[in-house]
Amino acid sequence: MADVGPVHGYSNANRAFLQAFLAQSVLTLETARPILAAILTYRDGRDVEPQDVTADDFNVYIAEANRRLSPLDLEIRSTFHQQTRERVYALVNTTSDSLTQLATTYSADEIVYLKKLLDAMFDGQNNKGKREAMCLSGIEAIQVGRSQSRRETQNGNATQSTAGMLAARDAEAMLTKLLEEGWLEKSRQGFYSLSPRALMELKGWLIDTYNDEDEDGEKREKIKFCHACKEIVTVGQRCPRRECPCRLHDICTQNFFRVQRSQTCPICKTEWDGQHYVGEKAITTSDSYQNGRRKSGHRHRTDAATEANAEEGT
Repeated sequence: MADVGPVHGYSNANRAFLQAFLAQSVLTLETARPILAAILTYRDGRDVEPQDVTADDFNVYIAEANRRLSPLDLEIRSTFHQQTRERVYALVNTTSDSLTQLATTYSADEIVYLKKLLDAMFDGQNNKGKREAMCLSGIEAIQVGRSQSRRETQNGNATQSTAGMLAARDAEAMLTKLLEEGWLEKSRQGFYSLSPRALMELKGWLIDTYNDEDEDGEKREKIKFCHACKEIVTVGQRCPRRECPCRLHDICTQNFFRVQRSQTCPICKTEWDGQHYVGEKAITTSDSYQNGRRKSGHRHRTDAATEANAEEGT
């Protein structure tokens, strides 16, 4: 363990760490180690290696940074990555609408495009019927820039019909920007989904926007939570009974069922087969996706995803 403690309260080392965090936007222990090692090397005048920086060292600096950020309604929060289980840290505004905050760095059209992207992920055909994917293929993400907002269409609002309309090249540039800034992740299969940072920052907005009532007063819960860890699930497994609300992260299932001592849904008691997916696999394991790839001669995978969506219409 490195000697991380400042000599007297909040030191230049703490300031340097906070500045580095603000520049990075997102950190993990592994990405923070070389940063802290460089800071401590400069502070102490001796070499501190990244492997000498421990989780406790990192937490000391996170805690001190949060004390300084609290009066600004900012907080460094953390969550586990849904697939790797690595803890991810991000700066979150504790009071304001996170999408409003993005207006300081994105244009009005880019903000509208981002909202369309979220609509397509959580209220589009990839999150309806038997499909609970909450991700978009590259083609779908670009096509969002040429479509009218789903909420505008439902509200009959024609005055904003051109808002967020991005040409393919502009949409690609925006997607690249969202990836670089840690808002989106792109899988090997070419699907875009929300990153841990986005899920932390936009959690309240996502719940308020997509967990609502339909025209018949029936409650809709597009944003669901892991029955084990209570965090949002956009990648994992669901109960074989689609109407059952139970969801689990893949990384939570093993420990959960070992403690429960039965491979059944904890809510409805249906046998849990592990073959009903949340996330990208809800698309890539479907017959329509596999058939689309065979028909297309295994051309770009996201083409097959788009074709599968058109065929299923769900």
